Amino acid sequence: MHILITGASGMIGRKLVARLVEAGELNGRTIEKLTLTDVGAPQPPEKFAGKVDAFGADIGDPATAARALAGRPDTIFHLAAVVSGGAELDFEKGTRVNLDGSRALLEAVRKSGGDYRPRLVFTSSIAVFGAPFPDTIADDFHLTPLTSYGAQKAMVELLLADYTRRGFVDGVGIRLPTISVRPGRPNKAASGFFSSIIREPLAGEEAVLPVEDSVMHWHASPRAAVGFLIHAAGLAGGKLAPRVNLTMPGVACTIAEQIAALRRIAGDKVAARIRREPDPLIAGIVAGWPRRFDPRRALALGFKAETSFDAIIRVHIEDELGGKVAI
Repeated sequence: MHILITGASGMIGRKLVARLVEAGELNGRTIEKLTLTDVGAPQPPEKFAGKVDAFGADIGDPATAARALAGRPDTIFHLAAVVSGGAELDFEKGTRVNLDGSRALLEAVRKSGGDYRPRLVFTSSIAVFGAPFPDTIADDFHLTPLTSYGAQKAMVELLLADYTRRGFVDGVGIRLPTISVRPGRPNKAASGFFSSIIREPLAGEEAVLPVEDSVMHWHASPRAAVGFLIHAAGLAGGKLAPRVNLTMPGVACTIAEQIAALRRIAGDKVAARIRREPDPLIAGIVAGWPRRFDPRRALALGFKAETSFDAIIRVHIEDELGGKVAI
C-alpha cells in the first residue's frame, strides 16, 4: 500500500505517521511507501522498511498536488491547512491553502484518469457550523460558518462530496473537535488556549485564559484524532453515501469544567497557574463556534473518543509527559 499524507509535519500528521509505521499496515495491507509533504520537508520516519518520499512544498501550488499524486497513492490523508486564527488574520493565505490547495489535490486525482479512485480522508472542522445553534447539533444541521476558516472547510466538504458522487475519488470528511491537549508550543489557532490552559500548568508554566469560564466547547485528544483518521480510511464507501462528511465524537465541557478536571488530576497548585486575560478577538471567534454535538452517525460507524475531559488530560500526561506532572 502507498499512503500520501499532506500536512505531515503538523502535530496530528507526525502522530499519524508514527502510528502507521508502528502498525506497518493499513486495512490489512502492508504499507510499502509513504509520501509525506508539508511546507517544510517532513522528517522521514525511523524504523520504516518501505520507501519514503518526503518533500517540502506549498499545497496551494497545483504542481505540489501533481507531484504528490505521481505515485498514485492508495490512501490520502489530507491534513494540510492554515489554522483558524491564521486564516482569519490572513484571508488570502487561508483561501489559497485551505480551499485552493484542497481543490488542486482533488483535481490532480480526477486528472489521473483510468480506474484510479483513492480513498481520501479530509480533516474538516466543527467550524463549518455557525450560530444560532440548537442545544445539540446533529450531522444534518446546516453549514453556515461564521469564520473564513469555517467557510473554507465547508466549501471543501461540498467539493469532496461532489467529486465522490462523480466517482473521481472515494472521499470521507471528518469534522474534528478541537484537539486537546495539543503538545508543543501554541500555534495560531484561535482554539489554542483550550490546550494551553492544561498543557502549560502541567509543565509548571503559567497559562493565559482569554475567554470566560462559561465558554463551552467540543474536545477530543490527539490520540483519538489519529484513531478517527485510521478508522475513516477503512470505512466501506457504501456506508457513507451520499453524505460523506460527518462529525466526530468528543467531550462537551465548559472552561470551568476543564479547570475542575485539571484540579482533580493535578491539584490546586497546578490549576492556580492559569491567568485570566480577556482577548476580544479570540472571544469573538469562539462565540461563533458550536458547543455540543450528537455524533450518533459516527458512533454507529465505529468512531471512538474519550467520554470525559479527565480522560483527555490523562492521555496527555501518558503520551507527552511520561506520566509525570510538574507540581
